[in-house]
Amino acid sequence: GHDKVVQLLLSKGANVKMQDGTYGNALGMASVRGHYKTVELLLEAGANISAQGVEQGNALEAASYNGHEKIVELLLSKVANIKAKRY
Repeated sequence: GHDKVVQLLLSKGANVKMQDGTYGNALGMASVRGHYKTVELLLEAGANISAQGVEQGNALEAASYNGHEKIVELLLSKVANIKAKRY
């Protein structure tokens, strides 16, 4: 997950709430790819756990779909919205 780069960007004020259409936000992308530490860092920095992307829904849906069980558990522990509606 390029954790050191993520930490550097966060320390320089990177906007973790920025969204795009494909993955929703950086948290969604990290969840799709299975980058546990990056997901942790983004959650700690206040990333929107329910941001919707076009490809695989929110971070919880993306992690579930791609079989990343530890990330699913982490997101559930942070009260991910498991009833989020897809458009």
